[in-house]
Amino acid sequence: MRPQVASAAVELAERGYEIGIWYEKVETGNLLRPFEVRCGFVVNGVRLYQPYCRTVEECVHYIILDYKQEEKNLKESPPDPVEELLREHPELDVFGREWIEKFAVLRDRLAEIANMLRRFSWMIEVIRTMNEKPQPYAIFVLMAKDGSDAYLSFDWQKTYSMRGGAVREVRLELERIRCEEYDGKMREVYRPRGLLAFAAAAKEYVRVL
Repeated sequence: MRPQVASAAVELAERGYEIGIWYEKVETGNLLRPFEVRCGFVVNGVRLYQPYCRTVEECVHYIILDYKQEEKNLKESPPDPVEELLREHPELDVFGREWIEKFAVLRDRLAEIANMLRRFSWMIEVIRTMNEKPQPYAIFVLMAKDGSDAYLSFDWQKTYSMRGGAVREVRLELERIRCEEYDGKMREVYRPRGLLAFAAAAKEYVRVL
């Protein structure tokens, strides 16, 4: 530690600041000098690096300046992204905190998933029973264009739907026929395969997630 910096620490202690020292041994990757020791101050519990200064007065000034800035940064620390997402989209709680934290950067996708769960609450119960929760882009929702029913699918491998008041795993027998604008976005449109596709009551489904 430079002499003028050490003297500044003594002066700050005399002014009533709680002064401590921190240091750490860091690998450099240099074969001739594999480690280096870094150190600095702890002022009132806030860790600081040594300032670059020439006189004791200058060092005192910069240490106080750094301390105030770090204290401000700690007070203005960003909110917990998981708490933010749960506050805005409580439906995501079904996935658990660890899952939300892992995929928190996919905020827009998580918001879309939450909106679907809010619209079709039976989907929440399906996800709740799953031991391993799927990643966000493995979750698909296809909704009838008239809004009467929907499919929840995971990677197109397992598909669920509400039938007769109960949720059941079903076989997805749809084929993509075109893309069209729906709810402000270009969406894939599906219809039943085979002869059922030409039935008068056959529905078209839009992939909304």
